[in-house]
Amino acid sequence: MAQLLSRQSADWWRGAVIYQIYPRSFQDSRGDGIGDLRGVIDRLDYIASLNVDAIWLSPFFTSPMLDFGYDVSDYRGVDPMFGTLEDFDRLVEAAHARGLRVTIDQVLSHSSDQHPWFAESRSSRDNPKADWYVWADARPDGSPPTNWQAIFGGSAWQWDTRRCQYYLHNFLAEQPDLNFRNPEVVEAILGEVRFWLERGVDGFRLDAVNFCTHGPLKDNPPREEIAEGFIGVRPDNPYGYQRHLYDKTQPENLAFLERLRALLDEYPGTTSVGEVGDDDSLGVMAEYTQGGKRLHMAYSFDLLGERHDPAFLRHTLTEMEARIGDGWPCWAVGNHDVTRLATRWDAEGDAARLRLYLAFLLTQRGSVCLYQGEELGLTEAELAFDKLVDPAGITFWPAYKGRDGCRTPMPWVADSWYGGFSSAAPWLPVPDEHLALAVDQQERDPEALLHAYRAFLAFRRTQPALVKGDIHYHPLRDGVLCLERRHPASDPGSRLLVALNFTDEARTLPAPTAAEALPGAPALVNGRWGEGRVTLPAYGIAIARCPAQEDLQWDI
Repeated sequence: MAQLLSRQSADWWRGAVIYQIYPRSFQDSRGDGIGDLRGVIDRLDYIASLNVDAIWLSPFFTSPMLDFGYDVSDYRGVDPMFGTLEDFDRLVEAAHARGLRVTIDQVLSHSSDQHPWFAESRSSRDNPKADWYVWADARPDGSPPTNWQAIFGGSAWQWDTRRCQYYLHNFLAEQPDLNFRNPEVVEAILGEVRFWLERGVDGFRLDAVNFCTHGPLKDNPPREEIAEGFIGVRPDNPYGYQRHLYDKTQPENLAFLERLRALLDEYPGTTSVGEVGDDDSLGVMAEYTQGGKRLHMAYSFDLLGERHDPAFLRHTLTEMEARIGDGWPCWAVGNHDVTRLATRWDAEGDAARLRLYLAFLLTQRGSVCLYQGEELGLTEAELAFDKLVDPAGITFWPAYKGRDGCRTPMPWVADSWYGGFSSAAPWLPVPDEHLALAVDQQERDPEALLHAYRAFLAFRRTQPALVKGDIHYHPLRDGVLCLERRHPASDPGSRLLVALNFTDEARTLPAPTAAEALPGAPALVNGRWGEGRVTLPAYGIAIARCPAQEDLQWDI
């Protein structure tokens, strides 16, 4: 079935909607309070019903779980808490049978310190893997080689008494960085990727992909203005105090990405999407995806911060379009690393705003990642300090409470133990306020956000302009974001017009007289077109078709 899906459309990923699953919190099939691969299999019909194209599985590999799977000790193993390799094979087969592709996380820039590679590397300075990780001598005074900071706090260098050297770790000290300047490391990593390709996966989400190489061991200069958002950290994290010139995003990384793409091209229909956290994230997204010889797609943290005013959104998107050329972006407004969308973008309990945000995301040029529970409008869970397990939250408490609040279990059944997630106490609590948003409650309510997601995703599939078309943005007017999409190959005679009202007041704007509302558009598309105007309710959405040859005059 994997080969059948690939043959149907080798570029299925272009404009695809990918549903992110955080396995620990999706569905527990064994009654131990931790979600697992069999639980994902049990919920594949639900995922398929959303009208998405693929799933992305966050790490399920063998790991000591200090960073919940992003510290891999065996790239080819399934951690027993999630199941077995046979369970994974069944998951791939079951997903493909439902028309869903399967993409999985790959954490390539670093491993766990429990990985056999690192155990050998740290044992001496002259063993066969001595140069497989980034080692450096101390400065004359014993201090670390550079001032580089780790994202999870403190120096990015950890002293090791076995070698009497420092090793580099951009995240936890237990996540040492691999040395991609060593050709043996590159070959070994590509071998790990090939292992999963041979098992039938359709693609990879590449964690921290711009961290694979470092530059000369020189101090990063200070940043004049503390930054957040595009580098994925908050302003209270000293990581944002530096300009990251030498510790990541080096030119040598491009050569590795080209090797990786060449491997993927051996398996037609497979894809890659890279996570980019950088001082110039949009520029890196463009560089990593242009030319068809590196990554297929990339996404950044630009839409994963707190800013969501239409001026900021338009600026981010137009800058991306100006720079990306023939590259391809992937957009997300939520994931396992950031505060839940409904809370972060001030939409808790606000159905109109949540519908606007889904329409905004799904009308942009690019592919899309949806995070589990986003379709339910889940809010950020408030957890007491003694309930936290995320190392980032524990380190930076109370200014930052970490990522546990967006990783709580998926609520399936309101009137059930632990929201239908498990029969045992789960690894993180199920918030009481999430039970009212449970899947079974929304299934029974035709006005629920869940149905709006399903309807719009089904509608989007019928509109090639929204899936793969070009995009053009018009000037922002009175809080309304106006854009047009066009796909000449499928509909050379027309284009789609989209108007999104980001204000809490109704808006009426001039519009092309030939613009006509699309028949069959879902109910959440509630704007009206006519007599040379478009009228939008508060947080309203309008989509119309207009002849391509008509001169559009939205620049008012």
